[in-house]
Amino acid sequence: MVLDPQTPRRGAQRPLRGPFIRWPRAADAVLAVVVFLVALFVKSEGPNDDFAIRSLNEVSIPGLFVLAVASGALYWRRSRPLVVLGVTLSASALSAGLTSLGSVGAAELELVGVATLVALYGVGRYATDNRWSQIGLGGWFAVIALSATVEGVTPVEIGFGFVVAFVVWYLGRRLRLRAERASELEREQAAEARRAIAEERTRIARELHDVVAHRVSLMTVQAGAAKTVAADDLESAVQAMEAVEEAGRQALSELRHLLDVLRPEAEVDGLGPQPGLGDVPRLVGQFEQAGLEVSLTMDGARTDLPARVGLSAYRIVQEALTNVLKHAGPTARTDVRLSTDDDRVAIEVLDDGRGATILPGSGQGIVGMRERAQLLGGSLETGPRPGGGFRVVGSLPIDEEPA
Repeated sequence: MVLDPQTPRRGAQRPLRGPFIRWPRAADAVLAVVVFLVALFVKSEGPNDDFAIRSLNEVSIPGLFVLAVASGALYWRRSRPLVVLGVTLSASALSAGLTSLGSVGAAELELVGVATLVALYGVGRYATDNRWSQIGLGGWFAVIALSATVEGVTPVEIGFGFVVAFVVWYLGRRLRLRAERASELEREQAAEARRAIAEERTRIARELHDVVAHRVSLMTVQAGAAKTVAADDLESAVQAMEAVEEAGRQALSELRHLLDVLRPEAEVDGLGPQPGLGDVPRLVGQFEQAGLEVSLTMDGARTDLPARVGLSAYRIVQEALTNVLKHAGPTARTDVRLSTDDDRVAIEVLDDGRGATILPGSGQGIVGMRERAQLLGGSLETGPRPGGGFRVVGSLPIDEEPA
């Protein structure tokens, strides 16, 4: 069964998404307004730095302007994080300068830093270049150092500012790295799913080719034979057409099996077993009925092989005999030799016909045989024989426990 990896599964629970993910632009606009209002109306006072409500009369016009610019820039913190940090750092530096001149108070400088911290988080979270992100952090450290010139700012407060700045930046960076890893993992999983689907489609195409080429070749030869002898030997013609009918029924049966595999509602227990090495004698008998002279030798060949090994061996023999029938004709004599040892299956199909030497290594059949062998880590060699005819020699490893 082939499934689209992008098809959502029923009942799958969607991850919870907050407003900053669902409506990022609107959320950033609200964030900018909230930062502005908090920095404008909230102040710290007293020995314990308790929070209190600030009156508008306590805020100077230059301080209000600096705060509005720093807060408003947060609207672009996702798309232009470094620019926004530059604006907020400039606002903090300007506020420090105005404080040293007595134009604004130290409390206003502290609250401008709220917007700068949000911008610093944005740099860690959204800046694509890690080097520029670190430069942004260094700029914030420089502004903190500059605040040491403001009267009333203690070394402890400066050290605390360094720690808070680094923690905020590092939190944003960690979230970005985690998101990048999740995105990379998702891309890898999607690529793996596409690769699996491509392999499954190739396998199904190969199975269809093996079934159709084998059965149709038998039907074509038998129909041609029936046409040739129909006038002189009606009984032989009837037998040939019965063989055509049987080959057609078998082709329909195998095609129906493949279609059942593709149906999502198909029951695995209802599917018939795949052919294996033990089914090769029956396969040879079918070609003999089509008029091909085949000699089968199975010297100590095991039939309790892993399913995929047995199926691949069967398909290789089937395709090799089909090629003999198509290219060399039913008059060719063919030898099929199968043997197994502790770790490998050896396959050899030899014919003495002439037609196969015209198209060495061509066609989807030989390509499919070689792909089957290589998928199992085996090998396949094909080519004309020195004395005439064609040879197919394959070796498949037995790398699983017997089925």
